[in-house]
Amino acid sequence: QLQLVESGGGLVQPGGSLRLSCAASGFTLDSYAIGWFRQAPGKEREGVSCISSSGGTTNYADSVKGRFTISRDNAKNTVYLQMNSLKAEDTAVYYCAAGQVLTTVQTMCIMTSLFGSWGQGTQVTVSS
Repeated sequence: QLQLVESGGGLVQPGGSLRLSCAASGFTLDSYAIGWFRQAPGKEREGVSCISSSGGTTNYADSVKGRFTISRDNAKNTVYLQMNSLKAEDTAVYYCAAGQVLTTVQTMCIMTSLFGSWGQGTQVTVSS
C-alpha cells in the first residue's frame, strides 16, 4: 500500500522555524517528483514547493522564496521542507504528494492533478 506520512507541524511564533518531513512507505520515492502543498481555511490548495526525482531541480511559490527550502534524502525515502522566518499567513495544513514526472517541476507545482499519492496533512500554525 502506497502511503505518505507528514510530520513536523505545530504551533510556532512569527519568525520561527519548522521542518516538515514526508516519509514514504510501500514504494520508493526516488522515481517521483514530490510536492509540498498547503491549504488554509476557506482557500484553495496551493503549491508551496516541488522537487524533481533526483533533487536537482526545485521550485518555490513566490510567497515562500528565500524562506523555505525543499530537500530529499532518497536513501531515507523522505522529503523535507525547512521553513524559516514563518509568518501568520503561512498558517495552513501542509500536504506532501508524489507524482510521476510528466512535465517540468515548475508546471507540476501548480497542477495538483499531476500528483497521485497524498499524505494526510500536518497542521502548521504561526501565531504569537
